[in-house]
Amino acid sequence: MTPMGLFRGEAALVTGAASNIGRAMALALAREGARVRCVDVDAVRNASVAEDIVKSGGAAEAVTADLSSTDGWRAALPGPSQPIAMFVHSASPPRREADGVFAVSEATWDAMLNTNVRSGFLIAREIASRMRDGGIKGRMLFITSLHAETPRSIPHYAAAKAGQTMVMKELARALGPAGIRVNALAPGAVPGGGFNAAAFDFSGKIPLQRLGTAEDMASMALALLSDRFSAYVTGTTVAVDGGIALYNWIPLPPD
Repeated sequence: MTPMGLFRGEAALVTGAASNIGRAMALALAREGARVRCVDVDAVRNASVAEDIVKSGGAAEAVTADLSSTDGWRAALPGPSQPIAMFVHSASPPRREADGVFAVSEATWDAMLNTNVRSGFLIAREIASRMRDGGIKGRMLFITSLHAETPRSIPHYAAAKAGQTMVMKELARALGPAGIRVNALAPGAVPGGGFNAAAFDFSGKIPLQRLGTAEDMASMALALLSDRFSAYVTGTTVAVDGGIALYNWIPLPPD
């Protein structure tokens, strides 16, 4: 995609920026002119993303923060004098297929809910307060999941994404009068983040006949964050899934 300069002069904070979808979003925002604050628990890979942005002529800084902890969200925030126009919450701990209803530990449950819901809300609320006080018509985007509404056999992940979706809606309703838009993007089957696509048979289950990519998600993120394309969109979740949600998971009769 040829850059359009959609966010020239604006600053963005992206959590989970060190890998996969978060990384793609940080790079895409930088290509569109945004100064990107890359936040992740993986300091080495996060620094590499920021370096890649700078080498490409963009502006970025890497910040290490553990959003699964009680106070880790505070480290993600810039100083009060640094305004943020966009917040993308992509951070989420790796998920294991083995962590089912009777297997998931308390620590794993807490880390997933803290990162997705608690830290996501607290960062968003603080940034929103600064946006409102500074008269910034900000935008926020939460990376949720199709499994915010349908079971995934890993209850902590589905519960976290469902909670995150409601956080997005509450924020959208509260912040709309200040001109701050809040939405969510629900990826389909995108390898990475602990999701091993090779373990599943997707043949015939994705109408567009392929798995998704992080870049597919980033392209839609740009549209949702841009007032040029989505100025009248808030409080909604956009599924970027190749149509997988349309699939009837109950096998049809042979005839």
